[in-house]
Amino acid sequence: MGLEEKLPSGILLTTVEKVAGYARKSSVWPATFGLACCAMELISTGGPRHDLARFGMERASNTPRQADLMIVAGRVSQKMAPVLRQIYDQMAEPKWVISMGVCASSGGMFNNYAIVQGVDHVVPVDIYLPGCPPRPEMLLDAILKLHDKIQNMKLGVNREHEVEELEQARLRRLPLAAGLGGQPGSPGPGAAR
Repeated sequence: MGLEEKLPSGILLTTVEKVAGYARKSSVWPATFGLACCAMELISTGGPRHDLARFGMERASNTPRQADLMIVAGRVSQKMAPVLRQIYDQMAEPKWVISMGVCASSGGMFNNYAIVQGVDHVVPVDIYLPGCPPRPEMLLDAILKLHDKIQNMKLGVNREHEVEELEQARLRRLPLAAGLGGQPGSPGPGAAR
């Protein structure tokens, strides 16, 4: 015998978190950060065939203060990393990041001193999108997964504490070694044991 049984039909019952989550997921404005060939796929996602406007994302923000989603598309150089972090810091809370393409996610084929080996060393990433370059359909799928994550996000002080804790843990994390063990110094494939 719940409250919903005593109310007349037509009354909508929900929580504030669900309403706020629905409003947030329906009004995500991206700050595009196209750095390489993945940017072409990102640009084509806004075209008429894939149509980002159906998600309320047709307005790509050129200022970080009006954006809440950063899509990092392409390789990030060491010189660009501080700029990327500054733009991320200027974005209003809550903010999310999609790492688009293998170069943004892990450095890709550019394993050298000039390229950051994963944008998660600079900013916390919510969704990793693989591919070289990923298709626009894959970006749309990542955006839908992010919408689901946004809609189910908790509100309040606990959320802020959790986000700060996760960001610090991600920034402290070491990159994986070349070996299969994943730990620095672990033997790679074919090593004598």
